Amino acid sequence: MDISAHSAKESVRRQYGSVGDAYVKSTGHATGSDLDRMVTLAHPAPDETLLDIATGGGHVARVFAPHVASMIASDLTPEILEHAAKAFARWGIGNVKTALADAEALPFDDASFDIVTCRIAPHHFPDPAAFVHEVARVLRSGGRFALVDSTVSEGEDGALFNRFEKLRDSSHVRSLTVGEWTSLLKDAGFSIEAVEPFTKRHDFADWTSRSRTSAEDREELARMILGAPDVFGAETDPDDPGTVLGFTDTKTLFLATR
Repeated sequence: MDISAHSAKESVRRQYGSVGDAYVKSTGHATGSDLDRMVTLAHPAPDETLLDIATGGGHVARVFAPHVASMIASDLTPEILEHAAKAFARWGIGNVKTALADAEALPFDDASFDIVTCRIAPHHFPDPAAFVHEVARVLRSGGRFALVDSTVSEGEDGALFNRFEKLRDSSHVRSLTVGEWTSLLKDAGFSIEAVEPFTKRHDFADWTSRSRTSAEDREELARMILGAPDVFGAETDPDDPGTVLGFTDTKTLFLATR
């Protein structure tokens, strides 16, 4: 692992190891039509095994649990796994185990899983190509990979969104374009079955408090939104147009098969 990749992973551990159960409780992560859509597209069966990579608050594992025989919920950050395990117990999910795992060097045998999932995490991965190849390695022939992440447009608007995300969360590496993801999936031997972009609204106060963004950086993020309202889908206070209430970004759901 090169120094920059190691630094990126340590940044993720520091950032997410200190947020407690914020991602278990986060409405933005716990809800969304994409969760049910992932299940629909992946067609899980009662005798199948699933790996959820970068499980965070465990919400993907939660929605897949009734449909598979067993699951492993993995994450790079030990503290995140502790909170996810407690959430699984509260939710009464008994067919899931947790595992510490680097998405780019998975500690699992070849062809171990029927389904692999990963939702709203790969923008933190320093080497997304290595991640996709690892997913291909651990999937059985005919296995399905359901991926959701933030995606950006090409050019300056996409670069602006990445600067915006990096300012809010130093562990952000880069959100890719849809074209970049499709190329990575094809290069790893996947057949792409579905590509479904959708927009997601974020409450600005919740979004910044969850990552413990400083007041100075919150002000700069608000200025960025107000300076490019069409890019960010800016939502402002009707009584105070200088106050940002929310913004919208784009996620994309990919379903790919081995």
